[in-house]
Order: sequence, then C-alpha cells, then structure tokens
Amino acid sequence: MAKQKPAKQQQRRELTDLERLGLRISSMINAPKAQLERRAVIHRLDTDTDEAWDGVMELLRETDGLEMTVIEEGVVELRWHQQSDDDRYVGDGEIEVVEEGVE
Repeated sequence: MAKQKPAKQQQRRELTDLERLGLRISSMINAPKAQLERRAVIHRLDTDTDEAWDGVMELLRETDGLEMTVIEEGVVELRWHQQSDDDRYVGDGEIEVVEEGVE
C-alpha cells in the first residue's frame, strides 16, 4: 500500500531580507578565522535592502562587548574581546552560584 501524502503540504517560508543578511553576517562572525582574530569585516551587497542593512546595524550597535567601526559606506569592521574566565554563560534561565572562599 502506498503512503498517502498529507492534504496540506508544508510550504517553505521564504527568509526575509533581514533574516538573510543576519544569517550571512552570523556565518562571517562564526568563521574560524574571524573567531581566532576576534574580528570580521562586513560588506554590504547590492542585494541588501536599506531596511535590512539598517536593522542589522542597529542590532549590532546594541550588542554588548562588540565594537563596530564604519570603514566606509557599506563596510563595517566588528571586533570583540575574548571572554575571560569570569564571564560565565548560564543558559535556560538557570542561576549559577559562585562561592568565594571564606577565611
């Protein structure tokens, strides 16, 4: 017996311009070379809309620990510092208790 296909097939949702640009910049930041150098240079493409570019630039400006330098129109350098041992990530709303030695 052949399997029946669902009556309503899932339609692929197209990415918005903002999402597409965000993914491109995210992959540039997460590239091994960028992680080693703790810097990435972002170039605006002709296909990037004004709204998407401005939206992503605003998100980057608001990101703590990220330095953003405009090199020229459509070219931005991002720099960040290596996290220290004191910078601890706690996910899923958990609270990490750090006890200091008592003398």
